[in-house]
Amino acid sequence: MAVKIRLLRMGKIRNPQYRIVIADSRTKRDGRAIEFVGVYQPKEDPSVIEVKSERVQYWLSVGAQPSEAVQRLLELTGDWQKYKGLPAPPPLKVAPERADRKAAYEAEAKAAAGVADTPAKPAKKAAKPEAAKAETEAPKAEEPKAEEQTGAESGEQA
Repeated sequence: MAVKIRLLRMGKIRNPQYRIVIADSRTKRDGRAIEFVGVYQPKEDPSVIEVKSERVQYWLSVGAQPSEAVQRLLELTGDWQKYKGLPAPPPLKVAPERADRKAAYEAEAKAAAGVADTPAKPAKKAAKPEAAKAETEAPKAEEPKAEEQTGAESGEQA
């Protein structure tokens, strides 16, 4: 039985996500797999590549052949070089950690309630233009009144 390490496509139409699988070479692309050994998500920034290194090394040692795409992924993670005895590649680019949304929400709630002494975030950009408009409209509103008064005064004098 010829065993391949290849990609099994999942996800939506324009959002492909793949599983790296061990499968019989005669099965369909999205058919039954012997074992799932990793995940590849190309649309993320940077791309997500997760591989169970021990299992991939085992399957390569017993003769499983990677497809071209999987071989490129294994070269990026360093598993192919480990199998062939080559020097390791440079490390992969990792996405920065996301801020904890729950903690940020709780901090804002405490700040709004006046419970904690946390510095409040600056006002949103949308609020600044409204305040600026109010300030600019107030002097403009006074100027026409002054003109009307001078016009009325000049009319009374004439």
